[in-house]
Amino acid sequence: MSLLPSHPHDFPRCWTVSRLLGLCVQRLFGWRTEGGPPPVSKAVLIAAPHTSNWDFFHALMAGWVFGLSFQWLGKDALFEGPLGPLLRFLGGVAVDRSAPHGLVEEVARRFRASDRLLLMVPAEGTRSFRPYWKSGFYQIASQAEVPIILGWLDYRHRVAGLGPAILPTGDVRADMDRIRAFYADKTGKFPERFGTVRLRQEDEAPEAAASAPEQGLSGEDQRGDEHTG
Repeated sequence: MSLLPSHPHDFPRCWTVSRLLGLCVQRLFGWRTEGGPPPVSKAVLIAAPHTSNWDFFHALMAGWVFGLSFQWLGKDALFEGPLGPLLRFLGGVAVDRSAPHGLVEEVARRFRASDRLLLMVPAEGTRSFRPYWKSGFYQIASQAEVPIILGWLDYRHRVAGLGPAILPTGDVRADMDRIRAFYADKTGKFPERFGTVRLRQEDEAPEAAASAPEQGLSGEDQRGDEHTG
């Protein structure tokens, strides 16, 4: 059974209407977007900072403005009950957190089988502060050989946008240095909750860091957080 649909739904179906709706909602909340749609059809899209339940709402509105159809992974409990169909319609894919092994491989396989797939990943994996980001976004992009797009929200200036696309080189520390520099001036709704932009592999032996993209979700990625990252 495939984790992700073979052909992601074209949501929003009417780009003009959804873009106008997104623009109106952003204006109502005093927000705006910067940048534009990514220049690639397949990528892992980081969503950061992630410190509030409002983050998904603002990311969704920015996606509508950009005319993007992206998918995102969430723990299966989020999809139980009447909100399940709506969350799936908005691109959500339920993940069984009790069986994390093989998730990276399955998502990477779906990337290779798809002509178009944007997967939004909150790399922090939780709204609370963590000393490390979860490494799933890097592992997926490495195995699927797709770029990592740096999506961002800045509550200080009320701006949502898409930054550069970074293709993982296998040098985890060097790649993360670029990501750290980009997010250095981005402010979450609750700045004190913004986790350190660092992967645990950076503090491990060079051999372990080099082999990390070839593994499944690592130990720190298996602890229960709100999202799968």
